[in-house]
Parts: sequence; C-alpha cells; structure tokens
Amino acid sequence: MKFSVKLSLAVLIAYFAAAIYGEVQYRVSQIKDVTPVYNVVDMSSRDLPPSPEHWLGTDNLGRSVALRLIQGTRIAFLVGVFTSLIAIPLGVILGLAGGYFGGKTDSFVVWLCATVSSMPSLLFILAIALVAGKGLTGIVAGIGLTTWVGTCRTIRAETMKHRSRAYVQAAKTLGYSHARIMFRHILPNVAHIVLIQLSIRFPSAVSTEVFVSFLGIGVQGEPSWGIMINNARTRLWQGVWWEMAFTTLAIFSLVLVFNHLADVLRDKFDPALRE
Repeated sequence: MKFSVKLSLAVLIAYFAAAIYGEVQYRVSQIKDVTPVYNVVDMSSRDLPPSPEHWLGTDNLGRSVALRLIQGTRIAFLVGVFTSLIAIPLGVILGLAGGYFGGKTDSFVVWLCATVSSMPSLLFILAIALVAGKGLTGIVAGIGLTTWVGTCRTIRAETMKHRSRAYVQAAKTLGYSHARIMFRHILPNVAHIVLIQLSIRFPSAVSTEVFVSFLGIGVQGEPSWGIMINNARTRLWQGVWWEMAFTTLAIFSLVLVFNHLADVLRDKFDPALRE
C-alpha cells in the first residue's frame, strides 16, 4: 500500500510538473506573440510514428504529440483546479448552513440539491458553455456549478451530526456567532471530507472537459485531450494509432491516480471504515 501511494504521488507530481511547464510555454508564446511550438504546422513531418526525434510521434499536421499532450495536461489541471474552487466552497457553505440551521434553511438547501441533480448535468454544462462562449471559462463555470451537490449533501449530513455535540453546545453557551461556530469549530472536524471530495471531483471534472471538448464545445485553438482524441479517431483506420493511444493513456493514468488517492484518503479518514 505504501509503495502504491508513493507511486501514485510520483505520477501526480510528474503530471503537475508537466502542467507547470506547459503553462510557462503557453505564457511565453503569448508574451512574445508567436505561434506556440506545439501548434506549429510542419507538413513534411505529418503522421510520423514514435522515434528518437519525436518521442510520441506527430499528428496529421506534423505537430509533436508529446508537446500537445503536455498542453493537454495544463488544460486538465486548470479545469480540475478552477472547477474545484467553485464546486467545493459552494458545496461546503450550503452544506454547513443546511446542516447547522435546519428548518427552512435546510429545506431550501435540500430543494436546491434536488433541483440541480435532477437536471441533465451535461446539457446544463453545454448550455452554460454556449452562453459564456466557447472556451475554457464557459466549461469551468458549467462544470463548477453542476458538481457541488455531492459535496453539499455529505457536508450537510456530517454537520447535522456535529451540531448536537458538546463542543458546539459549549460554543453556543459562550455566545459565539453562528458563522464562528460553523467555520471555526465544525468545519475543521469535517475537513477530511473536503479533501476526499477534492480528490474525487478533480478527475471527474477532467473527464467531463475531455468529453465536452470532444464534442467541439470547449477550449479553442489549444490541444485539449478531448480535441486530440477527436482529431486522432479519424486516422485510426490508416494505422496512425499513437496519438489516440498516448492521449487515452494520459487520461487513464491521471484518473486512476486520483481514484487511488481518493480510496486511500477515505480509508484513512472515514471513521466508519476505521472502525
């Protein structure tokens, strides 16, 4: 188990380093106002298989698959991080409010969760992306505003258990405000759930972005993994397998690592599983 955790962390660090490198490369090209190297077309090098010159081969426009995979990693981390920054705080705040106050506040939170979860999430994401315009902003907003329900329900249930405990009652007796009790006393005791939810939501957001970009509604002009798969699928029958294979492997590895870390965190912090 320890070895698998270390291996997962090593893979995750490698992905993170690739994302940082990709972000630097992207920003430098923006500052210099030049075409990024991963988007430079070279028809004389189109559809080359993996070789010492091009480790992961080239695509139908002679662009390096390795460099485009790195940029796909950058986009995946941007989506995972920013959607989590929307979904996790939203779910935590609503869950704390509903579980702590109960009554009409809880009824509203439950109704809101039921309403959002009853809508087809993919259609909702596509609608927000179309309204906000094609690009990363619309996808991030759409995914962030549709993936907070699970976090909210989990935090709400845990808060309902904690609000009747002695330390919360003592804080009320001392006259502490509701906000202080929720965020200074209850939240630290349910913080492990936030960490677990983050490890679950991150790969889910990445997978959703890949699917939406595959449909053509997403990042424009940048090599998202979904766009790479969509471009590569039409050339499989020609024997050009490397772009599809390496992109699929990159997605699979990232999701697998996060799922494994989520299982480890759940085993470590979930009181029911510890018992």
